[in-house]
Amino acid sequence: MLSACAELGADKGSDRGPDSKELIDLRAGIWVDPNGCDHWIIDDGLEGYLSARLDRRTGKPVCSGIAPPTQTVGDFKGGGTVLIGDIF
Repeated sequence: MLSACAELGADKGSDRGPDSKELIDLRAGIWVDPNGCDHWIIDDGLEGYLSARLDRRTGKPVCSGIAPPTQTVGDFKGGGTVLIGDIF
């Protein structure tokens, strides 16, 4: 496995990998952390994205109870790559 870091620039709304696409075209699901709080999750088959789900007004974490801790809901693999696919 090879990993590298490079400056992304101002536009972070695009996937720049070999299966590049606009992130808006991918589907997000929700992963619930061990504390019961929600995180947006996207898996395009080659790369994955995760960010805390925050309340728009307060900026505090959203802990909705949508799923048990450490579980996911939603089609977060939707819009994924056809280059590699998901073997699981």
